[in-house]
Amino acid sequence: MNPPKSVYIALGSNEGNRLLNLQKAIEEIHRRVGEVRQISSVYETPAWGFEGNSFLNACVAVSSRLVPEEILDHLLKIETSLGRERTEGSGYQNRTLDLDIILFEEETHDSESLQIPHPGLPDRKFVLIPLVEIAADVKHPVRKVKIRELLQTTSDTSEIRPIPEKLEKPEGFQFSRYNYIAVEGNIGAGKTSFSTMVSQDFNAKLILERFKDNPFLPKFYEDQPRYAFPLEMSFLADRYQQLSDDLAQYDLFKDFVISDYDVFKSLIFAKITLHEDEYMLYQKLFHLMYKELVKPDLYVYLYQNTERLLENIKKRGRDYEQNIQHDYLANINKSYLSFIKSQPGLNVKIIDISELDFVNNRQDYLQLLHEII
Repeated sequence: MNPPKSVYIALGSNEGNRLLNLQKAIEEIHRRVGEVRQISSVYETPAWGFEGNSFLNACVAVSSRLVPEEILDHLLKIETSLGRERTEGSGYQNRTLDLDIILFEEETHDSESLQIPHPGLPDRKFVLIPLVEIAADVKHPVRKVKIRELLQTTSDTSEIRPIPEKLEKPEGFQFSRYNYIAVEGNIGAGKTSFSTMVSQDFNAKLILERFKDNPFLPKFYEDQPRYAFPLEMSFLADRYQQLSDDLAQYDLFKDFVISDYDVFKSLIFAKITLHEDEYMLYQKLFHLMYKELVKPDLYVYLYQNTERLLENIKKRGRDYEQNIQHDYLANINKSYLSFIKSQPGLNVKIIDISELDFVNNRQDYLQLLHEII
């Protein structure tokens, strides 16, 4: 999963309802490419490089996890969906919509289909002027000067006129109702990926389970009866310590906390893996610890069917997980759902994500956010 990066996109239209074309493009960019963070003013400019109608131009800053070629593919599809028709070999022409990647962070990209930074950027005021509004201090990755300096030295003398109409930022999601969200799910459900994405996109403090450091976990998958009790005890101790420490430390620079587990999972897994006498002892210790912990304001359970879980486990390739059995995962799902039903005071959202790929498909990610909020 890629971390989000800033991509700057130039928008232009000189056919039809030009302002509406730009607004629809922004909404589609938000839906397909990434969150639209900033939008410049709109400028009317003469056609550049050919005789034609005047353009409306703007620039947007987008936070995206896609790589440049993927972004380009989406932009071309957005152009087509909003009425652009390309004629091969005809040069510049009137168009309902023109979308160009101008900058991608301060990185370069050079392929047959795409060059970043856009090679025409230094000589196009209709891009530089709106871009300066949202990226004045970003450096051109080749010329090593800020965008504001490119505008000051451009050779383009075109007349660029701002218009009073504004483009609207697509409506976003608000987690302001919650101080602490716990995301749960079966092995391979995607809870860590989702929690990480939310923390990056919504300025949340992230708490991730430290299962990778547990020395008993690989041994457990090879010899469950022998290592179940030390595994569950070590998990309980580590989860209790981590949540106690992290939830007690208030972060002034974060808006809320999101974790990819809730400590109650300790009891769920222990009931499946331990003998009855071991479980009775474990349960007593658990409840002594559990009553001392801060409880989540929202509990999200990401449900995936067992077949999809097995696919995900195989795909991520952790050696010690490859022998996990279908019945074991099915029992975990049943145990989670039984726990949720037994907690009437729990603010919980159960979401079936078996048909969603929220890591690789932004539209699925937005659908998941919508169901939660």
